[in-house]
Amino acid sequence: MNPRNFFAELKRRHVYKVAVAYAVVGWLLIQVATQVFPFFEIPNWGVRLIVLIIIAGFPIALVLAWAFELTPEGIQRSESAEGKVQHSPSRTWIYVVLVAGVLSVALFFLGRFTAPVTRERGESAASTQGTPTEISSKSIAVLPFENLSANQENAFFTDGVQDEILTDLAKVADLKVISRTSVMQYKAAAPRNLSEIAQALKVANVLEGSVQRSANRVRVSAQLIDARTDTHIWAENYDRDLSDVFAIQSEIAQAIADQLQAKLSPKEKAAIDKRPTNDLTAYDLYLKAEQLRDEDIANQSYVRNGILEAIRLLNEAVARDPHFLLAYCLLAHAHDALYANFEQTDERLALAEASVKAAVKLQPDAGETHLAKGRHYYLGYLDYGRAREELLQAQRALPNNAEVSEFLGRIDRRQGRWDDAVRNMVRAVELDPLNVLPLENLGEVYINLRHYREAAQVYDRALVLHPASPSARILRASVDFHATANLAPARAVLNAVEKDDPKAAAELVEGAFIVALWERDPVAAERAVAEMSGEARENLLFPTAFYEGRVALLRHDAAAKRAAFLAARAQMERLVLAQPKNSEPLGILAWVDAFLGDKDKAIQKARAACAMTPLSKDAVEGAQRKTILARVYTLTGERQLALEELTTLSKLPGGPSYGELMLDPEWDSLRSDPEFQKIVASLAPKRKEEYLKK
Repeated sequence: MNPRNFFAELKRRHVYKVAVAYAVVGWLLIQVATQVFPFFEIPNWGVRLIVLIIIAGFPIALVLAWAFELTPEGIQRSESAEGKVQHSPSRTWIYVVLVAGVLSVALFFLGRFTAPVTRERGESAASTQGTPTEISSKSIAVLPFENLSANQENAFFTDGVQDEILTDLAKVADLKVISRTSVMQYKAAAPRNLSEIAQALKVANVLEGSVQRSANRVRVSAQLIDARTDTHIWAENYDRDLSDVFAIQSEIAQAIADQLQAKLSPKEKAAIDKRPTNDLTAYDLYLKAEQLRDEDIANQSYVRNGILEAIRLLNEAVARDPHFLLAYCLLAHAHDALYANFEQTDERLALAEASVKAAVKLQPDAGETHLAKGRHYYLGYLDYGRAREELLQAQRALPNNAEVSEFLGRIDRRQGRWDDAVRNMVRAVELDPLNVLPLENLGEVYINLRHYREAAQVYDRALVLHPASPSARILRASVDFHATANLAPARAVLNAVEKDDPKAAAELVEGAFIVALWERDPVAAERAVAEMSGEARENLLFPTAFYEGRVALLRHDAAAKRAAFLAARAQMERLVLAQPKNSEPLGILAWVDAFLGDKDKAIQKARAACAMTPLSKDAVEGAQRKTILARVYTLTGERQLALEELTTLSKLPGGPSYGELMLDPEWDSLRSDPEFQKIVASLAPKRKEEYLKK
């Protein structure tokens, strides 16, 4: 072909027309895929596949347009078409292009003005500011059922029916099911506004019901409501023998899944059909223990006596039914909670281990068994790798379990996977939106990362849920002193709580001490130490004598300081002997030795504590041990070594904050050093209150 006629040949063979038409129609198909696929819940890779196919097809279309031509006699090779009589070009292709172009533009703007603000569930969960999110039509909250029995003792049984339905539905991966802790807040008998409840829980549907137990009969009524339109989707009454109650619960869960068009795998269906126990008395005992656990969560603390009572109830339950898996799993959790918070003894750990082994023997592949093992490895052995493996298996079987996501987030934080920690903590908040504990844990992750704006937003949300909560109030105030070295909000909270609720003020005694110390107010610090008794004493990290020694430092009373720290040393030495594998008491003992001027002992113990818990083993505890090492170096006059540690810590999550370095008297000996000033400046907000900037 003559090169001078190449472009003319392109025109004669309609290659230009094909290119334009292909581009416009391809763009139209992409817009259709982008707008329509989400409605059918087709994954994003489907849209990407369409785009790649269209791009790959473009050169093929051009080659075909060059080689062939549509003539009145049909499709022919272009060479044989040259001798044919040329007909007036049809204008059909122009209309095709115009129509396709108009549709493309229309779909483009439709997508811009009607697409939800947040497209992905992960993005919606990550928002803690109440940004409008797309609520799945397969989301549900199972609200507490009404107890219609004459005997109010049957309230536990009623709660059990509702809880079992919730638990069954939560095993279905195709659903989003809100956790028990959040829905139980609607147990009060006051009239319910279902639309408001659904908005608060971010669900489309709610399940209500009632239970009436009389002698050996039980009547269960349930109704499924689309809270967006206040439409009753489904309702049913069940009047059967009491022994059939678990079958009723499974049938209701299956009916709800069907109504919401959820896809159930064979394993999920089998899990829903499985009875937790054949002994209703054992089940009542289990429910009472579960309520004690829920009360601990509601009070944002573990209460020793409450855990011991739960253990008594659960031991009775498994004595009645040795095949009661859920009771063994909750029993293991109770022993692990006692071990982690109150009794780090071999005996308590062995009791937890025995309960876990019993669960494994009964149902080794159950999601609840994997959760119990994961908690046990985490709380009992700090074995984050094995705990993570078990929890990932638990998550596959219990996809809507907020506790699984929360524990995974804690492990991610310990292993230094901070992005994963945020993602899992956010997922826990999404599944348990009215529980303040997941919010506080998420806020702690943001504090570790020095993401103060996000931490403030999370704690603000916690305050909306519990405006009078002393812990939520002081945590919100802590953001200010960490980010900007401003103690005024914390002092205001402490004064207000002390005035309004002196008993609640005891919960904040350690915070009150730190604020007084950083204010350099020995009178307020001494007052805080005087409150360190009873339950407040149980939750303190250091012996009371340690706090007394720091007050003596503020007062410049050398004799009182030495006496206090000698007493603290004796207590910590006993604790180190009792817990030889725990680096925390060893680090504190090193700190005490530094206050007493025993330089070599202090440095040796602080380094040993760091070696026991390096950052590679535990990113959170490792950073804390290195911070104590920096303190020990500072107190013992090893200025350069202290600055080297602080330089490293300033770049690590969990290291000292700007506020800590600015306010804590322990760093006073470094303040004139340009290197220390540089470290502090690196952590400072660029301008005051920057962390609140949108």
